[in-house]
Amino acid sequence: MSDVASREYDLAHAGQRPDEAPYHASVADYVALLKPRVMSLVVFTALVGIVRAPGSVHPVIAFTALLCIAIGAGASGALNMWWDADIDALMTRTRRRPVPAGRIAPSEALAFGLTLAIGSVLVLGLLVDELAAALLAFTIFFYAVVYTMWLKRWTPQNIVIGGAAGAFPPMVGWAAASGGIGLESVLLFLIIFFWTPPHFWALALYKSGDYERAGVPMLPVVAGPAETRRQILLYTLVLVPLAVSPALLGMAGIVYGVVASVSGALMLTLAVQLYRRREGVAAETAAKRLFAFSILYLFLLFAVLLIEAVVPASFGPAWFGPIWFGL
Repeated sequence: MSDVASREYDLAHAGQRPDEAPYHASVADYVALLKPRVMSLVVFTALVGIVRAPGSVHPVIAFTALLCIAIGAGASGALNMWWDADIDALMTRTRRRPVPAGRIAPSEALAFGLTLAIGSVLVLGLLVDELAAALLAFTIFFYAVVYTMWLKRWTPQNIVIGGAAGAFPPMVGWAAASGGIGLESVLLFLIIFFWTPPHFWALALYKSGDYERAGVPMLPVVAGPAETRRQILLYTLVLVPLAVSPALLGMAGIVYGVVASVSGALMLTLAVQLYRRREGVAAETAAKRLFAFSILYLFLLFAVLLIEAVVPASFGPAWFGPIWFGL
């Protein structure tokens, strides 16, 4: 049996029990392939990119762009689950996913993902904007191929480099609305990029047994908890001032500046607490707290940016920067 055929056989039987007929997939299983929670974050950040881009965009165009970005994100999730089914079957957190659980055939997950990927890029390019379509295509490729098929199983820096895929949606949305790439969209990219390592490494700290069992070289598995906590703190030290920078540069209002500063201080406090909790239950609790708050932190940043763009009169002019620098 060839390596490819052997892999396909292993994936096909990863979660199958002898008393079950394989591949009784429901609609919910196909929805699960799309990773809807990840998709919701992608759509939300892409929406912020659309509404904050210069000029105006027709609601139908904006909706079409968001739909294509959502489908592209779902395609990435499906391709990820197809390729990762062997290691997903070994991890408690992921073993009930449709492919390792034996409810969807690997070949069906692959076909589903490829169809969505090609369709989303084509529609976005034909109906909205070619640059946005190119960015979406690159994002799908980077996540499904560069991260999933290569980085994830090769280096403990998988999340750092692979995190770029999750940071592109605001830029895709910006390009869909404006036809270009602005400095603010680059800042939004960088905020998500530097947010990703603390977020996922906090999760990996208290799920390290899963990753070790599956042979995934996450940082806590390869370098140990102490180095992981140190790296989380370092990335947070970069993230917090970076998140405030849109206000300092006059791209966002005073409300965003205040929210980014206060929530950033809390994020940094949790990172410091995690760094000081060396072992045991306290360390695990600190990791869980940071992981949970990091989700709220990113949501707050982008929610205020969204509200400022929709109702700017309620938030005043972008004068947080001059106040900060004493001008």
